[in-house]
Amino acid sequence: MPITTLNGIRLNYEVTGTGPLVLMIMGSGSPGRVWKNYQVPALVKAGFRVATYDSRGIAPSDECADGIRMTDLVGDAAALIELLGAPAHVVGHSMGARVTLELALARPELVDRTVTMGAVARSHPLSALLNAGEQALYDKDVQLPPQYAAAIKAMLNLSPASVADPAKAQEWLDIFEFTSGAKTAPGVRAQLGMDRSEDRRTAYTRITKPSLVIGFADDRMTPAAMGREVAQAIPGARYTELEQCGHFGYLEQPEAVNQAIVGFLTGAA
Repeated sequence: MPITTLNGIRLNYEVTGTGPLVLMIMGSGSPGRVWKNYQVPALVKAGFRVATYDSRGIAPSDECADGIRMTDLVGDAAALIELLGAPAHVVGHSMGARVTLELALARPELVDRTVTMGAVARSHPLSALLNAGEQALYDKDVQLPPQYAAAIKAMLNLSPASVADPAKAQEWLDIFEFTSGAKTAPGVRAQLGMDRSEDRRTAYTRITKPSLVIGFADDRMTPAAMGREVAQAIPGARYTELEQCGHFGYLEQPEAVNQAIVGFLTGAA
């Protein structure tokens, strides 16, 4: 993946395929390569040029451990689209969904259509307290045992349907345990510390771009009801809700997610 200097930082990105540009923005603490298993191949097959990147905070992009603001992330996405050739369809999950929507507000000339998953327009007390707890673990230098961290991650991010079969549950737990051994990076801590307190429902009524909001029925982290709020705020937005999906619905039910994304971006659905 090439690393370039944009918006005052080094940004690690990758472009695959040819055709209209789709920029994909991952959620908090996650690298851009997460999109590569399922979403990137489907979009390339559909005729798109797909850009993924590691948001500031995620190495080897600059970690910016001294602090990250939403405006920084929006500026990074805008600069990357300008580098690669505007306009772009923009797809975002969780924190990346917020970046996508704020980009559509701040720089509408760079955006064609938006697709958001795990989108929220305001903070919920449960998610706010969980975020504060994660920050406290880092600040107190507390490292959870990988087995416990894996179990908690599965419970918070997966649909019960994804772990109903013990063999499948073990596959997920093995993956989560393997990725839970390392200490939280300073850049991820900076992402956790971003201010998420503002209610953006009124602001999103000013979004003018065609928008699809995908809700995951079993999402505990960003409940589907809050995604419906986002869709209701954006004029003319579409909303679709996928069953048997938790917060990681794009990994749990990738075919359904890909069908929704590709259908919307191509105008086929």
